[in-house]
Amino acid sequence: MPFDVLEMNTVTYDEAELRKAALLGVMGNGTSFGARSGVRPGDPGLITTLSGTTINVSAGAGWVWYTGQGTYRAVLPSAWTGTLQAAHATLSRIDLVYLRVWDTSVDGSGLRQGDVVYLPGTPSSTPVVPTPAGVQIGFYLATINVPPVGGGSPSVSLSVRPQTVAPGGILPSSVAPTSPYLGQYYDNGTDLLRYNGTSWETYQKVQTVTWTTPTLGTGYTQGDLTTSGNLNGPIRYRKINVQGTDYMEWDGGANRSTGAQTTNILSAALSSTFRPAGRASFTIARNATSAAGEASAISSCKIDFNQDGTVGLVAATAGPTEVNWFSLRGIRYALA
Repeated sequence: MPFDVLEMNTVTYDEAELRKAALLGVMGNGTSFGARSGVRPGDPGLITTLSGTTINVSAGAGWVWYTGQGTYRAVLPSAWTGTLQAAHATLSRIDLVYLRVWDTSVDGSGLRQGDVVYLPGTPSSTPVVPTPAGVQIGFYLATINVPPVGGGSPSVSLSVRPQTVAPGGILPSSVAPTSPYLGQYYDNGTDLLRYNGTSWETYQKVQTVTWTTPTLGTGYTQGDLTTSGNLNGPIRYRKINVQGTDYMEWDGGANRSTGAQTTNILSAALSSTFRPAGRASFTIARNATSAAGEASAISSCKIDFNQDGTVGLVAATAGPTEVNWFSLRGIRYALA
């Protein structure tokens, strides 16, 4: 069956055709002819503020989707103001501010227009956001928490105000998009995530993670960058996250004069959040005095990062080939 294609001379279009064609410009929601309502990320329009008892909504534009109707491109050309209902004597209340499109072809309202609507909630000891009655074409802009008389000032929350992007765009959202497609991205405020067809994978932003310099156990002293620890600097560690997996990184070096080499080189075990699920063992550089008749001392030894949070050297326990200094620079292992 033939159908109308936009941008052709002499062809006429009805409103539903135009709204459905507009779907090509906005993010889908996983349904046929579906779309995600909202404002553009970073758009200062349709922002709700409160000044005394005056509710203000800034001028702006948004995409408004409704089932079977495509998207309405709604524009509030100038700021809207309303008056906050007086507080209840003893109970709190949550009010709602939302953008509404009236389309009589859909809601039977007799109107064809858009506006901002203020809907006071019901005072209660456990107040909830009110739900607009009837057919509603639109989306929420803000909620207003109204404490009882003497309970403080009302406050505005914009957490209900949705955002939407063009197809293929990266959506800022604290909640993963529903019905995602392969290769879809979203930013949850901390990480960039991509849908692999089965689950969301984390592509984390570059981190700035500070180092911790631990106190060493008896017989061990921190290295520095001038005279000791083979110029490796003091031992330090940090936990980083790479694509959703936590890793420990170690740096620096230390000197050993006394004490057992197979017990903890730290004064106390690491806290549980820094411990590996299984022992992580490495060969590390070390220095020792050669014994009589030896050409040279062995210049490496083993170190274990244990599940109980201890860090133990594994080398000779006595004699001239004991560890004098050692380096942990460049060590990294997964915690899980």
